[in-house]
Amino acid sequence: MIRNGRLRPLALALTLIALLAHLTGPARAERADRDMPTNIESDRMQYDDAKKVTVFTGNVVLSKGTINVQGDRLVLQQRDDGTQTAIATGKRASFRQKREGMEQIIHGVANEINYDSGKEIVRLTGNALIRRLECEVAIDEISGGVVVYNARTEQFTVDGKDPGSNKGRVRIVIQPRPHEGSGSAGKPAADKPAACPPAAAVPLQPATGLGTPREGAAAR
Repeated sequence: MIRNGRLRPLALALTLIALLAHLTGPARAERADRDMPTNIESDRMQYDDAKKVTVFTGNVVLSKGTINVQGDRLVLQQRDDGTQTAIATGKRASFRQKREGMEQIIHGVANEINYDSGKEIVRLTGNALIRRLECEVAIDEISGGVVVYNARTEQFTVDGKDPGSNKGRVRIVIQPRPHEGSGSAGKPAADKPAACPPAAAVPLQPATGLGTPREGAAAR
């Protein structure tokens, strides 16, 4: 586990990006998701045609290709270009998306999740946690007050403090990867992740390209 609570925000962001790029490789989101339709299910819905704002409540599920966003409440703002911004809230709102060409999932939970399908940015706020899963097993994880995942630039930025708080720390957990055999000198062979068995394949539901919503995009 690596802890860092004293770095300035910019230095902290650069440190995390460099660490993740070195240890886990680029987190490429599924590129086909951007061209998929957005589907939303909920128990109730209210729509404001003048503002192009829709409020969904009760077991809300937003899906877009391999992207999946869930929460108790979701406020969706439709743009003229067909893209959307959304704010999902709940006891623990969640987000997940498949990595392109890999049997890996980016999975995050937080008190609030801001999603921007145009910018492909997800912002997780309030006790935020993002994990990289392989065969549904966590390979590594990042937690903090605010975690921003940019699927387009393949970068994470993290602030240890929740909004309005002066306390908090960034935490990173990197799980050891299994090695296949070892050399005569006791050196482990290169990593070769095992493919997920067909039965373990994740039945992903469509859902997310994430980001920070526009100001005034959604009234709470």
